[in-house]
Amino acid sequence: MNDYLYIAIDLGAGSGRVFLCDFDGRFAIAEVHRFAYPPRETGGRLRWDFGLILDEIKTGLKRAAKRAGELGREIYSLGVDSWAVDYGLLDADGRMLGDPVCYRDARTAGVMERVFEKMPGREIYAKTGIQFLNFNTLFQLYAENGALDRAGRLLLLPDLINYHLTGKIVAEYTNATTTQFLNAATRDWDTELLERLGLPAAILPPVVPAGTDLGFLKSELAAELGLENVRVVAPATHDTASAVAGAPLGERQAYISSGTWSLVGVELDRPLVNPEAERFNFTNEGGAYRSIRFLKNVMGLWILESCRREWERIGVRTDYDTLLAEVAKIGSFCGLIYPDDERFLNPESMLGAIEAQLTETGQKTTKNPFYVTKIILDSLAFRYASILRTIEKLTGKALSGVQIVGGGGRNEYLNRMTAAASGLTVQAGLVEATVTGNALVQAIAAGRFADLREGRDFVRRSVALREYAPEAGAATEAAAKIYAALEARFVKV
Repeated sequence: MNDYLYIAIDLGAGSGRVFLCDFDGRFAIAEVHRFAYPPRETGGRLRWDFGLILDEIKTGLKRAAKRAGELGREIYSLGVDSWAVDYGLLDADGRMLGDPVCYRDARTAGVMERVFEKMPGREIYAKTGIQFLNFNTLFQLYAENGALDRAGRLLLLPDLINYHLTGKIVAEYTNATTTQFLNAATRDWDTELLERLGLPAAILPPVVPAGTDLGFLKSELAAELGLENVRVVAPATHDTASAVAGAPLGERQAYISSGTWSLVGVELDRPLVNPEAERFNFTNEGGAYRSIRFLKNVMGLWILESCRREWERIGVRTDYDTLLAEVAKIGSFCGLIYPDDERFLNPESMLGAIEAQLTETGQKTTKNPFYVTKIILDSLAFRYASILRTIEKLTGKALSGVQIVGGGGRNEYLNRMTAAASGLTVQAGLVEATVTGNALVQAIAAGRFADLREGRDFVRRSVALREYAPEAGAATEAAAKIYAALEARFVKV
């Protein structure tokens, strides 16, 4: 049994972290670097500062190398995961044509409808099995203007970083599925779809599975970072795919990857693509080792984070501990919103957007931060419950429970409300699920584990999961009826 260390680089949509991970005895992680890179307006577009991201990754890698040296341990590999759909374009000589555009940029407004004029949505879904979101790579690419004429390659964010680390040009499967132009059945790019939309398939690199060894770091980079003989492994490069890979899921147990976005779904062994799945806009994203993540995106804690930023600007104390402690004391019903309303994607004022929806739906508005927080968290719990019930309907299988992974798993109020709203036992505790899955796939590539099952069993023995039993009462049932009326108004099926 080897006792290597592994470096997991986890990039969220605005901040990133570098971890040193250890599978010797028990699974353990140590954060060695944390950094931020908020998108910025450049040239009329909201863009990511890719140079900053790369520099911060290098800083983290140097710190990881130093820490491993202090421990007298050897690092086997590093792996990068990130958020989905965003990409960079390279010219024919491998130079970037510009910083990647952020998926929250307004350039895709109305693009989905233009695409459907050329190819009906039902045909796109039948090929890809991916839910329609106006920021999917398909619609971003369609919104590109002259840049595509100069593009030699398109690389999604983790693949772009791997290119700068190794010189290898590939597209890792799990993230590639989120583009909405990878064929669910063939697990390769759907060139016919792209041709019908007038998009260049030639700029897409070969698709490789999670766990692919991309070779050693470039020699000059390895020397600079102190990481000679360290390999680069493509984990499940979509952060949610890594989170699900790391989650020690039980039989028929759903998952909620809870963070800025919430991803609510189940793990399947094959895509579920049919008119009913399309009608409810479920997605079939790739998972590690040929699994499928059958899920829906929910706007998630982005809504609360946006409110917190607004409160902080006016001097209101909004740390999570204070908010959740006060929310837990509120016994009355405060109201509900439909969290997947597009008005919450990137509004000038999230508080204003919440107030507007409450007004439109005949509910009382409030300026009280604790009441607003309760409205958001209760609404997320009922949205999760609705999706979980739809999953049971679409798969024809009753769920045994749900496991909440990611940073949102620390939110005990939301965990309890999710159990109450869904009627399912909730488990939470694997906060760093994405880092866990990233490192786990690397460890399998190194031969530390034979397969994902063995790796997950190891993680299960290393992590204490807390359970929340469903405790729904009359108040919850009344709120559920109000939420159902909201979905009837906002959900198009």
